[in-house]
Amino acid sequence: MFCLVDCNNFWSPSGGGVRRYHLEKLKYFKRRADIEYVFVMHDTKTYTEKVSDNVTIEHLSVPKVLGQWEYRYLIRQSVLEPLLLKLNPDAIEVGSPYFMPKMVNSIVRKHQLKAKVFGFWHADFPVTYVRRFLNRMPFSLAEKGEAIAWKFARKHYNAMDSVLVSSQLVIDRMQDNGMRNIQFVPLGVDIDAFHPQRRDEGLVNKLRAGQSDRLILFFPHRFCQEKGLRLLLDAYPLLCKRLKCEPTLLLAGMGPDIRLVEAAASEYEHIHHLGFVKEVADMATYYASADLGFALSSWETFGLSLVESLSAGLPLIAANDGAAKEHIEKSGAGFVLDEPTVEKLCEKIVAFANLKNKSKLQASARNYAGKLSWKNCFDRQLSIYKTS
Repeated sequence: MFCLVDCNNFWSPSGGGVRRYHLEKLKYFKRRADIEYVFVMHDTKTYTEKVSDNVTIEHLSVPKVLGQWEYRYLIRQSVLEPLLLKLNPDAIEVGSPYFMPKMVNSIVRKHQLKAKVFGFWHADFPVTYVRRFLNRMPFSLAEKGEAIAWKFARKHYNAMDSVLVSSQLVIDRMQDNGMRNIQFVPLGVDIDAFHPQRRDEGLVNKLRAGQSDRLILFFPHRFCQEKGLRLLLDAYPLLCKRLKCEPTLLLAGMGPDIRLVEAAASEYEHIHHLGFVKEVADMATYYASADLGFALSSWETFGLSLVESLSAGLPLIAANDGAAKEHIEKSGAGFVLDEPTVEKLCEKIVAFANLKNKSKLQASARNYAGKLSWKNCFDRQLSIYKTS
């Protein structure tokens, strides 16, 4: 039986897109009795969890990363090595650049395992984490740091059998920086769970609070600067002046900027902090009951929450780079924010509010997302893993 092992330092029990990716993958392989699938999950203790006859979660005791909420980074090769030797898999997927690429490549070479190694480019890290972090530093540190990150990527990812990427814009950037053996694999969405019919008119009426033209805005992302949270919160007071009435703003998630969210929710009557929405059905209801969503991060490599929004018929205002821009340009289901400024964001939101036919954008959103599916995503992955 073909054995596939997933390793990922990006997993978090309260995470967003990566968490959803792995949960959907577990569901998919439960239906594939011809494949042995093992997900390595970082946890408080080490034990084996049998999900089904062919699907296993190997929990490994891994310490938390300071200041990173519930992320746990496996940094010791000796923890992972015995597991890979025991499983002797046919393929290993490496889902994060932190420690894992070097570690997995080293284990496979050291023991001459039969496994082929594949990277999944969940984060465009030379740009997202390195250049962005160093962007305000002097002495061209951002450019130098990004160059070092690409050198690291070429060394460790080009040594793999292939690298899977879910955005054509990101692929173009990777190839410009010397990355090879890249495969385009769009992620998916549960089009039945995230559906316009999940709209709850009772919730809508409650959020409109007696004003039928009150706009309902939804931000379902990690509370941090890279997701555009601060930009949206800074724009809210200006929106209150420019729209006919104060818009409702729903903020779903957790993150380092949670205090900003809590402060805004206490200051403004129509800003609501929903916390971390765990249940898919609840999230689907919020998507379908809102008028306009946001995809303000320029660093998305696919953006699962973006596609869930579109599947539920929710138009978006998107950043001018990465998968956010790509989805909106392909779908025609929203606006691309040319400049990440409060003034420009307000202009886009007001323009949406003044649209006579919002249903056209809603239909475009649903039609676009309806062509994506998790089955197609994982079928394509498995084909690459078996044939590369």
